[in-house]
Amino acid sequence: MKKIQILGTGCPKCKKLTDNATAAAKSLGIEHELVKVTDINEIMKFGVMMTPGLAVDGKVLSVGKVLSVEEIKKLFG
Repeated sequence: MKKIQILGTGCPKCKKLTDNATAAAKSLGIEHELVKVTDINEIMKFGVMMTPGLAVDGKVLSVGKVLSVEEIKKLFG
């Protein structure tokens, strides 16, 4: 099971990234747990200074942009 982490304070871009990551995981049939990391100190522990961020199993894959479902699928693939 993959642990998908959305790094952000809950802004509209963070919510869109959450929706896109969920859609990508479901379309690929990936068993996953979605975790929203909203505490700024926790986000900084990932080395992320710009939100939204996307991490899988603790590894940061994207920072500062809302990836499309297709872009996320490529990262998951």
